[in-house]
Parts: sequence; C-alpha cells; structure tokens
Amino acid sequence: MGGINMDEIEFLVGILERHPLDSLSKIAKEEGIDYYRLKRIYDKYYGKYVTVSAVYNLRVIGLKSFVGFLSVPTDRIVEIGRRITQNPFIGYANPAFGFKNGLSVVCHVPKDQVKYIDEMLSKYSDDFEYYEVWAYTKDWKKKKPKEWGDWSLSYEYAVLMDILKWDARTKITDIARTLGKTRPTVRFMINRLRELGILLGFSTLIDMNVHDRGVIGLTRELDEEVLERFKDYEITVGVLPEYGYLLEWFFSSKEDLGGKVLEFSRFVDKIMVEYFDPLFKEMNDQNSRSMFSRRVKKDGSGYRSILEF
Repeated sequence: MGGINMDEIEFLVGILERHPLDSLSKIAKEEGIDYYRLKRIYDKYYGKYVTVSAVYNLRVIGLKSFVGFLSVPTDRIVEIGRRITQNPFIGYANPAFGFKNGLSVVCHVPKDQVKYIDEMLSKYSDDFEYYEVWAYTKDWKKKKPKEWGDWSLSYEYAVLMDILKWDARTKITDIARTLGKTRPTVRFMINRLRELGILLGFSTLIDMNVHDRGVIGLTRELDEEVLERFKDYEITVGVLPEYGYLLEWFFSSKEDLGGKVLEFSRFVDKIMVEYFDPLFKEMNDQNSRSMFSRRVKKDGSGYRSILEF
C-alpha cells in the first residue's frame, strides 16, 4: 500500500460526503480550497481507493439480505470463490477463517426465494450457516418491520442502478449513451428511483484493500461498550433477528492482529478473520458491476432464480 496517505484519503472522503455529485470546480469554490490540490488528491485516489456509490433500499425492491459462512478446503477457496462470485445474488465473498474456515459471503435474495438459500449455498459447501441481517439502530426492537416490495420497473432501471452503484459520479452523458436514452430521461429515471424510495442517497466508500483485514463477530447480546472502545476504527453493526448481532471491524495487516482479535473476542460469541485479497477484490468487482442487471429478467417481470448460477 505504498504511496497511500490516509490523511489525504480521509480528506477526500469528507469532501465527497458533502458533495457526492458536484464537479471539482464547484466543490473547490464552495469549500474554499485550492482546486489544483483537490484535483491532485482526487486523481490519485478516486476510482482506486475511494468511490461514491448509490445507497439503495433493497426492501423496497423485494430483496432480503443474509450473511453466510461456508467451510471450504484451503486448496479450493479460489475455485469456489470464482464460482460463487459469478452469482449476482452474492453481494461479495472473501476468504475467512475462524468458527468456519473458508468463505464469508453476503447474499441478497428475492423474498419469495428465501426457501432456496440452502440449495444455493450447498452448491459451494456442505457445511455452512447463514443469518438474515438488518441495519442496526438503537431502537430497532421497537420498530415494526416494513413489508418487502417487488421489482416493478423496466430492465433499464436495473442497468442504471448498476452504474450508480459502481460509480455515482459517472457523467449523465455517459449514462445516457449506455442506456440509449436522452439526458433528461436519465435524470427523470434517477428522480423516479428517489421518489419510489429505492435510491436513498450516496455514500463515499473506502476500498476494502485499504483495510486488508476484517474481524467478524457474532454475539447474542450487544455490549455497546465495544462501539465506544473501538470508535477510532471502522466498525459496523448489523442485526441478526434470528440470532443477535453481527460486528465487523476493518483494519490493516500492519497492525497487531493477535492483540486486536483477543481484545475484540471479549465482546462476541463467535469470531473469524476476513482477508480482503486482491484476487477476490477483482472477482467481487467483476460481479458487482452488473449485479442488478443480471438479477432482473430482461423483460422486467421480476427476478431470475438464485439457482440459475
């Protein structure tokens, strides 16, 4: 990771969080910063380590999210990884070792196909476990879960969602060319995604390979002390309604892995270390670039089967 300056990356992330779609010249003017300094940092990191990505409400389009952990023999991890990342309903897969040795995966499954998850995962492993996962809020137990929707848009919207997910700063002209639409039509389509509650906004993401390790923990009860103790690290929390909570903490292999795992393990019941390998990044990226357009039927009538792939 030579040449990476985390202060510059964090500076760029902060700027793009406030101005996700604005031009560099407009950002420089509104922020009162030097345009050429901004452009130098942007050109150095954007698209390589930092990306602005659309945030979607998958519930509205009928997709349920799951995390899975698969046992895979070490000598078959790459082979199975290649196969599983050809399935567009797999959000990502990474090597992971701990309470399961093999792969950790995220799946997005149409609500009426949840019954096929076991059959889907059994194509890749004969020893696995998986859990539905929701976004965490402190009052999640008090909130009544909303109903899942359905896919009710034309196929072109799936292509648009892929583009905005991969790089939300893609020029409208380029999007229009890809879709074979006019620029006003593209803007109308983006606004419609917002109006339907599908497009929630935009998030600035740091590439996983900046943090090349992750620790995944499952716990029945959430001790919020862990959030305070690790507040200086990138840590995410998910709700596993049938189990408890999922904690994922990202860091660099240059840090003290053993000490951090030992400290983190105090707060969880199950633990595993996830490796963000460059080869898997390439496979995950290839899968994610056309994820929605390969999930949706070309006639827009709904989702393909998770067992097709």
